[in-house]
Amino acid sequence: MNDNTKQKKGGCLRTLGIMLITVVISVAATLFIASHYLFPKKFDPVELNQREEGELNQKLKQFGLPTFSTSNDVETVQKLEPTPYSEEGAKREVSFTEKELNAMLAKNTDLADKAVIDLSENLASVNVLMPLDPDFPVLGGKTLKLNAGAELAFANGRPIVKLKGVSIWGVPMPNAWLGNLKNVDLVQEFGGDEGFWKSFADGVENIHVAERRLVIKLKE
Repeated sequence: MNDNTKQKKGGCLRTLGIMLITVVISVAATLFIASHYLFPKKFDPVELNQREEGELNQKLKQFGLPTFSTSNDVETVQKLEPTPYSEEGAKREVSFTEKELNAMLAKNTDLADKAVIDLSENLASVNVLMPLDPDFPVLGGKTLKLNAGAELAFANGRPIVKLKGVSIWGVPMPNAWLGNLKNVDLVQEFGGDEGFWKSFADGVENIHVAERRLVIKLKE
């Protein structure tokens, strides 16, 4: 076998090897995208232990809300007794942990395995899995994976609410598609007019999102 034949054979083998590697990488990437984006795994519903459930129930009782229970027992109806109205000693601060919010979301809605809330410093985020109708063009029957975040803070005597962005399948949506509201302080932008944002701002004394916790203090 002459040198030219050996070189041609070696070149063919290298080309074949590169093609095989390319195919393997392409298949692996396709499987990754399909499993994580087109067919993402459902979220595991959050459950509270006995101590955490007791702490959440104490908070819910403050507002006269039904208590939380992870069991399948029939919910007991709270007995009402006639009492005169009074604000003396009333607690105006609302505080929930990230785990409590996700546990209530899992128990009281059909989003138990389709939505999850994340709380970090001055940022509240939500991940949502949204099954698309089979008749939806192109992506019918697939699961839409959506992620959104909003800044929640308090400064200069007023709350701050800013949409940080919305991503679909990990791709950030253009600001124009979000009504150009990205990074806009909604309270400052719309709080000057009568309506929801003005009423919201006027009733909040403080709001803060810390790592894994949401705290809201209301005005008198």
